[in-house]
Amino acid sequence: MLLPLCLGASAQKYNKIIDKSVAVVGNELITISDIEAEVQMMRAQGSGSDRNARCEILEGMMQSKLLLMQARLDSLEISHDMVEAELSNRIDNVRTALGGDDGVEEYFGKPLYKLRQDWRNQLEDQSLTQQEQMEIANNIPELTPYDVKKFLDTADVADLPVIPIKYKLSQICVYPDREAAALAVKEKLLNLRERILNGEKFATLARLYSEDPGSARKGGELGMASRSIFWPAFADAAMSLKPGIISQIVETPDGFHIIEVLEKKGDMFNARHILMKPEYTVADREKAFSKLDSLKTLIDSAEVTFDVAAFFYSQDPASRTNGGQMADPATGSAYFEIDQLKPQDYTAIKELEEGQISAPFESLDNEGRDGNLVYKIVKLDKIVPSHTATFENDYTTLLQIVKNAKQMEAIDKFIDDKIESTYITIDPLFKDCEFSRAGWAKKFKEE
Repeated sequence: MLLPLCLGASAQKYNKIIDKSVAVVGNELITISDIEAEVQMMRAQGSGSDRNARCEILEGMMQSKLLLMQARLDSLEISHDMVEAELSNRIDNVRTALGGDDGVEEYFGKPLYKLRQDWRNQLEDQSLTQQEQMEIANNIPELTPYDVKKFLDTADVADLPVIPIKYKLSQICVYPDREAAALAVKEKLLNLRERILNGEKFATLARLYSEDPGSARKGGELGMASRSIFWPAFADAAMSLKPGIISQIVETPDGFHIIEVLEKKGDMFNARHILMKPEYTVADREKAFSKLDSLKTLIDSAEVTFDVAAFFYSQDPASRTNGGQMADPATGSAYFEIDQLKPQDYTAIKELEEGQISAPFESLDNEGRDGNLVYKIVKLDKIVPSHTATFENDYTTLLQIVKNAKQMEAIDKFIDDKIESTYITIDPLFKDCEFSRAGWAKKFKEE
């Protein structure tokens, strides 16, 4: 759909042209500037947009207005904690993307206090809209095994979900000598800090030595960003520095840093850093592998069980008390799909049969952004082959699919019914939009 050129203008230009209402939903108005503000936000957050996006935005706004009106009738209350958390996150993201408060104000053509007020109002409406959706979804009748059976009886086999292969695993972990490695990397950073204090350029040394590839090629510079996107220890250290002062060594889950702050504005800063991570020796590896090999031999010869060996010898606190049983940190499930496993772990177990134990190998734990080095052996406790979902084996999965479908049906029916019973007019400017709901077609104003 081709819209007039003014619809492609940035929101800051609207003080020079007359804004226009493009839809009325009950007693709620949607204007060109509302749509353009959303387009601008998408671009500021790195999402692409095109002319068709405006049709999708308008339809989404009209649906939200219908839900918002009902939420007010139902006297639902705004979740202010959620609104403030989301508002802070939004502001941090756009400030980081646009280089600080001045960049945000220039891009949106409004002072930050006004943007904060506008966005808070939007998020308060969004809070009510989401709660109304949940009210509708939660009011569906309670589902029973009969509903799941009915779904299976009527669904085409080709449409049934395929459950991917899953693995249940146990592990025994041994860490390298972290203290010695940490001491070695700190000595390197202290040497670099001394060289900078003696006149060498921080940026040059960052390019040569920093292990943060994203910033190293820029002389260690991170760019103006909100402190909230950094590890707390890093942000606290940076905010305490005066520009030009080199920090002492700062430890985060990513490794060890020295930091130089270039600029600070409020709770934002631009800094350079040099990141170094602990390095481990061949001797560390050989020592850990020897210990794990010995444990594997004892387990294979039935002198000790895997779970007892894990309890006494594994250094992973999350799994050792459960006999070494691994659990997905995101879901708590003891079963892993392939893409939920560390690549090193999958490589080690992919040829094993149930009950077998891998040879010792190097892997990563779940600490920090990339994980820390760990040596381990893994036992393949169980394999659940890939299969089409069945009532007997995958009832919970199927029940959730049926529940999701029923909830979406209820929300769709609510919106379709509201379109029919609510006073709505849409400007012919959008008559070529391919809306997802047929009911909108009856709501265009006559030209």
